[in-house]
This record gives sequence, C-alpha cells and structure tokens, in this order.
Amino acid sequence: MSTQEQASAGAEGPATTIATAPKAEQKPVIDPATGETIAWVDELGAEAAARAAARGRAVQPAWEALGFEGRARVMRRAQKWVTEHSDELVATIVSETGKAWEDAQMAEVMYAAAAFGHWADHAEGLLADEKIKVSSPLLKGKKVITRHAPVGLVGVIAPWNYPFTNGFGDCIPALMAGNSVLLKPAEKTPLTSLLMARALKECGLPDGVMQVLTGRGSVLGEAILDVVDMIMFTGSTAVGRRIGARAGERLIPCSLELGGKDAFIVCADADLERAANHALFYGMFNTGQTCISVERVYVEAPVYDEFVAKVAKKAKALRNERPTGPGATEVGALTIESQVATVTEHVEDARRKGATIVAGGDPDPNRKGWWYPPTVLTDVDHSMECMTEETFGPTLPIMKVADTEEAIRLANDSPYGLMASVFTKDIAKGEQIARRIEAGSVHVNDALIGYTALEAPMGGWKDSGLGARHGAAGIRKYARAQTIVISKYHLKKEPQVYPYNGRSFRLLGRVARFFYGRGTRD
Repeated sequence: MSTQEQASAGAEGPATTIATAPKAEQKPVIDPATGETIAWVDELGAEAAARAAARGRAVQPAWEALGFEGRARVMRRAQKWVTEHSDELVATIVSETGKAWEDAQMAEVMYAAAAFGHWADHAEGLLADEKIKVSSPLLKGKKVITRHAPVGLVGVIAPWNYPFTNGFGDCIPALMAGNSVLLKPAEKTPLTSLLMARALKECGLPDGVMQVLTGRGSVLGEAILDVVDMIMFTGSTAVGRRIGARAGERLIPCSLELGGKDAFIVCADADLERAANHALFYGMFNTGQTCISVERVYVEAPVYDEFVAKVAKKAKALRNERPTGPGATEVGALTIESQVATVTEHVEDARRKGATIVAGGDPDPNRKGWWYPPTVLTDVDHSMECMTEETFGPTLPIMKVADTEEAIRLANDSPYGLMASVFTKDIAKGEQIARRIEAGSVHVNDALIGYTALEAPMGGWKDSGLGARHGAAGIRKYARAQTIVISKYHLKKEPQVYPYNGRSFRLLGRVARFFYGRGTRD
C-alpha cells in the first residue's frame, strides 16, 4: 500500500488493509486504540530532504509572485475542502492518534477551517509594506519603507498530539507569507499531513511548494534542519534546545513551542461548578496530551473539599473507550506507547509519596492498545512528579493552598510558562492574578480556549519556548524585514559628506542642538 494510496483513503479514514509486503524502507502506522497496523509510510532520509529542498527553492519564487490574493485563493479553496471533507479528516486523525472524534472535530478540524480563512484574509495586512515616519534630521526628504519578504524555505517539524493544529497548521501562515514548506510530521502520526498535502494539491497549490516528508526525527528531522532557511518546531523542551542550538550554528531563525505544566487556580469565591467542569474537561481533553491543558490545580482551602468532590464525581462518569465514532467516548487512547509508562510513573510516584487516588489510577494491563484511565489525585505537593514534570496524560492532580498568594507562588514555581487559568467571581482580582502568573497566555474563568484567538499571539515563557503562533508575530516570523530608504528630495552636496572642515562641523552641531538640545524638563 503506497503512501499516496493511504493519503487518498475514503470517508472512513485510512484503509485498514495491511500491506502484506511493505518495502524495507517503510514503517508502520499504528492505531493506538487497538495496537494494530493501519498503514505503511516511507521512511525518508537526508538525501530525500536535500532533493525536496532543491525542489522547494526552485518553485518558491513563482509562488511568491502570485501575490497575497493569488495565494489566498488556494487557502480559501482549502478551507472549503476541509468543511466538505470534515468526516474524512476526523476519521484520519482519530485512526492515528486514538483521540475521541469530538476532540478531533473541535481542536483540529474547526481549527483547520478557521486557520485557512484567517491567514487568507489577514496575511496581506500583516505583511504589507510599512511607511516609516522618521525623526532623524539626516533623513529629511527621504522615504523609509519596511517590507516583509519571505524567508524562502521553511521547515516545520510537527508533534504527534495534534497532527493538523500543531503541525500542518503551522504551514498555512508560512505558505501565505510566500514561502515553500517542508513538513515532517511525527513518525507516529503522518497520515493527516499526507491527506492534507493531497487536499492542497486538489485546491491548486503548485507542485513542490508544500512537501510532506515522513521519517524518524533523529534522521530526517536533522536533515531538514540543515537545508531550510527557518525552522518551526513543536515538541519537548529537551529536543527544542538541540534544535535551537543547531539553528544558532546555522544563523537561521527558529520558533519553538515546547513543554508546559499549566497551572489552574481556584479561588474561594469561584463558581465551583464551572471551575470543576473546566478543570476536568481541559485536563482530560485529547487524553491530556495537550501542551496548554490543565496539568496541576491549586484550590483555596475553604472550597477544596467541595471542589474535589465535584471533580471526582464527574471523572468517575467519564468513558474511556475505543473512539469508534461520534459519541463513543469522552477520553480516548494515548497516542504513543511510551506515554503510558510516563503517566504510570507519575501516578505511582505520587502514590508512593502520599497522594490519594480519588478516581482512576489502575490501568488494565491486558487491554490492547495504549490506555490509561482518567485519574484524579489529591493530597499532592511539589515533591511529586505529577506537579512538577509534564505528564501529558489523563491525570488531574489537585493541591490545597492557604490563599491566592500561595497559589501564585506555586504556579510560578516551574521552569515552564505556557498557559494558566484563574477562576474567581471577582473579575478585577482575576485579571490582577493573571498578570502575576509567568505564562504566555492566561485565562480568567476559562481555559485553553484562548488558542482559538488567531488574532492574538500565543507563545511560551521560560522553558516553554521562543516565538509565537498567531497574531502578527505568528506570520512575521516566516518573513525577513527589509528597510528601504529612498532619497526623494536632497541637496547636491550634503553637509555631512567629505571633505570635513570646521564649517560643516559647526553646522552639524547647530542641527544637533536644534533637534535634541531642548531635552526634557526636570
């Protein structure tokens, strides 16, 4: 079964027929919910990356020459394609990630439709030439313009948890900025990217402008990093550091969205029902495999017991079943096998150190696929891995705090700073708390949903990354700023040019005193 055949699968998602004789250079794609092989894809290496880079560079000038409106036409067709093929896209995502159908629909397909339209509509305004008003007397009579030129060839290295949103989604602004793109999807979840590459071709994207390369990160990822003009990476902080270092050696820009340990603060005056619903939903959404989820909860002592009771009751009612279709489950499988071990270690570490498991916590060792039940932990503290290290699984540790000051201190007691939430009925207090939390995005009486604000930048502080998605920063990172100075009105000989003499020196001194000598009043 060829890669192209996999990407052209029908409405039920990729065909489940397993190739009986895959090529030696092909690797299987596994359905995490069953452990079964559902497709085979090519495992490419450095030579393929070099060929793809040459092809991408060759076609990029023509793609740039289409202009914003020409590129936007392709994106708007893709937006329509997503809405018309949403069931096929959802099924493909679910088959390779194990997530619930609703998770794929909300966080991936709806994002896809929004992103294609957003960047088609706003790229030109964000990247248009800017006429700069200057103050220097030496620039009087001159026109100063800043333009945003595409970097050329962009490399996108995607994670496995959101194969569209945090992978293919990064390609959209890069393409709208006029670049060619090499996308390396995570080796465990390549089918969504292959499907979308086919979709863009159907929508009129010229050959070679967008290329999907499948293979191992340790081989293909390194090769892509060596041939592109800019790199966008989403993944672990450890790998992000290595990518940043290599980008620094090559003197190419990089944007890194890395790990998170997202804090969730519940004040004593919060709407506990809403807070409990949000903590559980966004903690378990996508089986907890979300960088901007709810990874740790701090609750003020007066409402702690009531909050825990609400969350535990709701958690015990969650279904943790195979995602066979809409409405089949709330919490699906973990996407990669190694994540089961990480989640198990964090829960057992907490249990050994005195935590109480009030829901879940006992996975079935005989269950096929990669599963861990929705788990709520109490009596936790910062000596436990579940409160300090990124778990990336369906766990919700809840810690009692004396007051909001302690909650803020603990929320900031982390190397990560990606996203956080504060729940309180006092909106002014909530905003003040939000301003004190060291994270790139903070919600008051909500969680995660801010990611859908494509107009606003979303990025991490501290070890959670560099750069941002969305907003002006989310597309300008794929461009190089160029300043153009045009001399419209000028003297034949200006006073600052050779030869130097006392007269020009005194003249320039008077100019400096006229423009700058007045200073400011004490």
